[in-house]
Amino acid sequence: MSNNFTNPVWLDKGDNAWQLTAASLVGLQSVPGLVVLYAGIMPRKWAINSAFMAFYGFSATLICWVVWVYRMGFGEQWIPLAGVPGPVLGIDGLLAQAELPAANIVPNFPLATMVYFQFVFAAITIVILAGSYLGRMNMLAWMVFVPLWLTLCYSVGAFSIWAGGFLFQLGVIDYSGGYVIHLSAGTAGIVGAYIIGPRPGHDRLDRRPNNTLMVLTGAGLLWIGWNGFNGGDPYAASPDAGVAVLNTNLCTATSLLTWTILDVIFYKKPSIIGGVQGMITGLVAITPAAGVVAGWGAIIIGALSGSVPWISMNVFGKTKFMSSIDDALGVFHTHFVAGFLGGFLTGLFATIDGSAAFALTNPGGAIAGNGRQVWVQIVGALFIIGWDGVWTAIILYGIKYILRIPLQMTEEQLTIGDNAIHGEAAYVFGTEEEALLHQDESSEEEKRTPDQLIGSAA
Repeated sequence: MSNNFTNPVWLDKGDNAWQLTAASLVGLQSVPGLVVLYAGIMPRKWAINSAFMAFYGFSATLICWVVWVYRMGFGEQWIPLAGVPGPVLGIDGLLAQAELPAANIVPNFPLATMVYFQFVFAAITIVILAGSYLGRMNMLAWMVFVPLWLTLCYSVGAFSIWAGGFLFQLGVIDYSGGYVIHLSAGTAGIVGAYIIGPRPGHDRLDRRPNNTLMVLTGAGLLWIGWNGFNGGDPYAASPDAGVAVLNTNLCTATSLLTWTILDVIFYKKPSIIGGVQGMITGLVAITPAAGVVAGWGAIIIGALSGSVPWISMNVFGKTKFMSSIDDALGVFHTHFVAGFLGGFLTGLFATIDGSAAFALTNPGGAIAGNGRQVWVQIVGALFIIGWDGVWTAIILYGIKYILRIPLQMTEEQLTIGDNAIHGEAAYVFGTEEEALLHQDESSEEEKRTPDQLIGSAA
């Protein structure tokens, strides 16, 4: 097959190849990364539903993204907080050079590459916040929630911080999404968990993962996929991309080890799930700082991201107030706390050279004599928390009271799990005859009342 297509003069093949590779790595973090992690870390009866919430979120985000949300987040300014909504589906436009007009950023690759790269970040934000709602959110409510939240929350954060909005103009540094993705997901997670309500008591008491090796597999995909997460944000295969990748791994390793050491000191055993939590908090905390700090700064951030969220989860998380909110996977601690911490530390440790390499005009952080950057970072965090917190509540109450869609599953569904919702089970054992017998038993079970089902489960 011959190819007579002439590449445009603005195209840098290396930048385009790296950007598509980085986007694919980030996509793998969601599918299958978090899909597998969620299926493994939840109790067996919720494995399928938890995985499918992530699958749906990924798919629905893409359709919304190309039809209207991308231009709200990265297009021409419409209102001070967002761009003009509209589709990005025309072939001429997708072949043209990418541009973030409000931010005056023009990368050397096509719009199609930019649209997909930014999509996988939006998708993983949705998948992360789903971790707070697992094990009880009504699937129909989740299906409605995703497009509304993307439109009213994610697009605003992306435009405001990355694409030329007021926080971009103020000078907030969020290298790859510590605020836009993680603080945002953590805020929506904790607010939504409170509004949706908790799982039944017996489900909350049994926190054992149904497959720890699946959790580690998903976690491994997250870790290595983060090379694209942070390495892709210079929009070029540049020296800064290499710095971001190295810092990401330095911080993550330090955070995992710090969390594990604290588990050994206080609980006398190195927890596998604890190590995964420490890995995640390290990845989250370095994200806003990845390419603008030195290696020693990444290690300091890792030590703090392995200890501050550990304290948040193991001390503050066990208070009466926090225990009353059923944040299923602790997204508040691993993403809200770690994201806020990372953004604040960026204000302290950003270097002049690192900021220049990332095409920032600000003179680094506090260590470079720019103390202003610390309060700028706090302002950015407070905006994301306030905006997303309020709008997440409005969306969920609107779904419940205006659309009349229950936010929680029925009592029967909560008792049975996957089989009641999807008619499928995560693990199938036994012979075909036993399966047919079980099918007959399930038919009888469907006729029983919720009280009878709960009594038999007890």
